[in-house]
Amino acid sequence: MSSSSGSGSYPARGAAFGSFPSRRSVVHGVKGIVSTVSPLANDAGLRILREGGNAADAAVAAAAVLGLVDPSMSGIGGDAFALFYDHKSKQVHSLNGSGRSAANATVDGICRDLKIDDRTFAVIPTTSAHAVTVPGAAAAWVDVVERFGSGRVSLTQVLAPAIEMAEGGCPISEIASYHWVEYEDELRSKPNGVDLLKKDPNAQGGYRAPRAGELYRNPLLANTMRLLGQRGRSGFYEGPVAEAIVTIVNALGGYLSLDDLQQHGQRASEVSQPVSIRLTPGSTGDINLWEHPPNGQGIVAQMALGILQILEKQGKVPRFGPQDHNSAEYLHAVVEALRIAFSDGTWFIADPAVSNSTEMLISEAYLTERAKLFDATRAATNLRPDSPAYKTSDTIYLAVTDAEGNACSFINSVADYFGSRIIPPGVGFVLQSRGAGFHLHPADHPNIYAPGKRPYNTIIPALVTNADDGTLHTVLGVMGGAMQPQGHVQVLLNMIRFGMNPQVALDAPRVCIGVTLPGKSTDPSKKVDETVYLEEGIGEEVASALEGLGHEVKVVKGMGRALFGRGQVIRAHHDPVTGERVYSAGSDMRGDGAAVPFV
Repeated sequence: MSSSSGSGSYPARGAAFGSFPSRRSVVHGVKGIVSTVSPLANDAGLRILREGGNAADAAVAAAAVLGLVDPSMSGIGGDAFALFYDHKSKQVHSLNGSGRSAANATVDGICRDLKIDDRTFAVIPTTSAHAVTVPGAAAAWVDVVERFGSGRVSLTQVLAPAIEMAEGGCPISEIASYHWVEYEDELRSKPNGVDLLKKDPNAQGGYRAPRAGELYRNPLLANTMRLLGQRGRSGFYEGPVAEAIVTIVNALGGYLSLDDLQQHGQRASEVSQPVSIRLTPGSTGDINLWEHPPNGQGIVAQMALGILQILEKQGKVPRFGPQDHNSAEYLHAVVEALRIAFSDGTWFIADPAVSNSTEMLISEAYLTERAKLFDATRAATNLRPDSPAYKTSDTIYLAVTDAEGNACSFINSVADYFGSRIIPPGVGFVLQSRGAGFHLHPADHPNIYAPGKRPYNTIIPALVTNADDGTLHTVLGVMGGAMQPQGHVQVLLNMIRFGMNPQVALDAPRVCIGVTLPGKSTDPSKKVDETVYLEEGIGEEVASALEGLGHEVKVVKGMGRALFGRGQVIRAHHDPVTGERVYSAGSDMRGDGAAVPFV
């Protein structure tokens, strides 16, 4: 890692998230709120709301900026999923912006190319050209605006803030810079890698990662987004951008073709039916938790919450209240419910065209059967351990509400830090590594690699509505690979069961179970990772009690807390006197961002 002068605010390796104690208050607003991991993205979303756009339009504007200022996590070369709440119809819509594998690739051919003889624990390396699937984000941006947008702003307007920042320069935030610097040397060594670095004549090779508070420009990305704004999907999936993608992937041994990209652009993103599960908080009315259906892993969160609800009904765990938050008994129940849910998700979550068992998995009958695996006295050891989920916080999640009452829960990802680290020439973005989420064994696995197929995808936006009248309750998401459904469970329970406001619910220390990608885990030294990771702030006595139940426990501190993800929450409620709608929001202190009201 090269050194260079900078703002002095860049955190050293192993540093804490903040060098001094701080707190955040809940943010309130009536016209809408934009909550993201970057204040610059917030401003882009607010600008579009001011110009007449709605929550969907603003979400895309914010996502485009995040791909510029936090490219290790997100970008136009990745995938995107969205949930949109329509205030008029009180309906929740989902949009699947994930791309497919190359039509000319086969699992046998890939294993031959990678010289894999024993496929039992084999994986596609994240930096292999075979890990690159068709980027779905660009089409998703277009389709979210076209299908759910206000119709009052154009796609060109929506992308304008990101284009202006990419050309004029934008200051980079602390945590975004931290990960950028971590991968600086690797980016510099890759073909076209300097396209994602800052010019500096004093740095090694004349390029380096931007430090916190420094300006960064990416005119190549500006041109890519300008083409998308002017031409729609064809501006990305046909012409010079598509040609650049295919050129670099093929040069590195991959199989993506111009036809693969063109077909995705012509097909457009899939509008699917979101999945909901009814939950009973206790003191308030029932709610419906909405998740994006597979190939996303949202049903893992729904299954875990459903199992916990059944265990409470059966009296196998107490009805947890504020006094139980992050107690050993509570965390044991959460951990075990999540393990059961992930053990099913590892098999059933795949391209919905191949495997669609969602309704069965979240049915009360099935969850009641699965709840039988829970033992209040010890950790389970007999669950399938090969869940294909990523270990890192590799994603951006954002939440937006507007004055009309609409909401957009939006998530965008390149699947690993800087994705595949493959950068097409002249376009200013990195390609995702989502294909590493495919299984290579056994042959009958629903998520086995196949041509033209969408892999298990970790990114999941969420929405909550009130069950009695369908009104909006909460927009929420927690980014970070396998942490995402775990974060949904904990943050939502923090609010509905432990009475926390959105900001406190995000601030509270979390637990993360080790979830294993085939051949890869949160702990690279293990084939199967069964560790329970506790975030700094959970008591030592709790850790000891969990160990007594048979859990392998590890406490995570400092910048390692990125493991627990970064979330956003917007809660909708009404003034008790006037009945007017009020939005209350929080933004994760583990990230660089904020929740900002539209005024």
